[in-house]
Amino acid sequence: MNLIASILAQSWNLLLESSVFILFGLLISGLLRVFLNPGAVSRHLGQGRFRSVFKASLMGIPIPLCSCGVLPAAAALKKQGANNGAVTSFLISTPESGVDSIAITYALLDPIMTIVRPVAAFATAFAAGISENLMGRPDDSRPVTPDLTCPVDGCCDGVNCLPEIHRSHHSLADKIRAGFRFAFTDVWGDLAVWFFFGLLLSGVITVLIPESVFSRYMGGGLGAMLIMLGVGIPIYICATASTPIAATLILQGVSPGAALVFLMTGPATNVTSLTVLVRVLGRRATAIYLSAIAICAVGFGLLVDGIYRSLGISARAVVGQAGEAIPYGLELAGAILVLLLSIKPLGRFLRSRFVRPKPGHIPPAAGIVDLDGPEPCSGGT
Repeated sequence: MNLIASILAQSWNLLLESSVFILFGLLISGLLRVFLNPGAVSRHLGQGRFRSVFKASLMGIPIPLCSCGVLPAAAALKKQGANNGAVTSFLISTPESGVDSIAITYALLDPIMTIVRPVAAFATAFAAGISENLMGRPDDSRPVTPDLTCPVDGCCDGVNCLPEIHRSHHSLADKIRAGFRFAFTDVWGDLAVWFFFGLLLSGVITVLIPESVFSRYMGGGLGAMLIMLGVGIPIYICATASTPIAATLILQGVSPGAALVFLMTGPATNVTSLTVLVRVLGRRATAIYLSAIAICAVGFGLLVDGIYRSLGISARAVVGQAGEAIPYGLELAGAILVLLLSIKPLGRFLRSRFVRPKPGHIPPAAGIVDLDGPEPCSGGT
């Protein structure tokens, strides 16, 4: 009983430190949804071997999608005319970063990791996309037909409704409410289960595994990077959920560079997504995708360790200092709000695992990407 209490106490402390930053990241992600239409973004990703890759790498940084959640979006981009290099870049930069994970990185890690993480995601995505476009044959024959459906409530398809007319359909308050609704239902619904899994795993690591184990085998160097590479590639965990684990690993003696390898590989790769990628992009593009992530993760890991050494900074000493600037009362309120927002997604997850479906009920298929795109509908976003 004491063991369980210790694990829960460690997890609760991490939730307190990160809750305000999680909520901030969710708010920004919701506003991006209504003010940055994904359909409009896709129009920029079909032409040019270099320009499209640069745009896809950059645009993927703030979007909060995990490695499985990004697959349907990437499949839609490909159908809408994006070239393989742009799709590959989007598939890497999007799950490796996001406004929510950047905010929680600042809360639980430090400013250096907060800057390096999106920079590494962009560089990896750009390198993979350029490699794919240079090695493959350009295909400019596919027309770009972006989805211009209204992101607020799907009131029009954006084709038969002129932009100047559609502007009068929704006020600024309508758009903000729609963004908040999207952030606290769709985005957090996808992240909540994995975030709490990450919190509990962090508590388990802190309580059960001695610091000497991590400091001995993963205190730095190429060997530590390769070990973390082997851990991060096959598992499924989102960028937000991987952050408390990385913070715990650093506190236990893992080098910041090795922790960065985990932050880059865990969210961007897993066995399931790799098998789907073979179907979406083909074997060559998938091999380039995986190779770019592995090489860049190790390279940036070694670079980060060098930065900390050259600046004389102990990563263990500065982890979580940003979170200490938030008053306890605000942290507590944020943690309670996060818990309240998590009731529905956690309940839905538990029901799907432990409650038998009624006879004749066909559960929705999960994790299947429709390469032919979504069916037309009269509403939704």
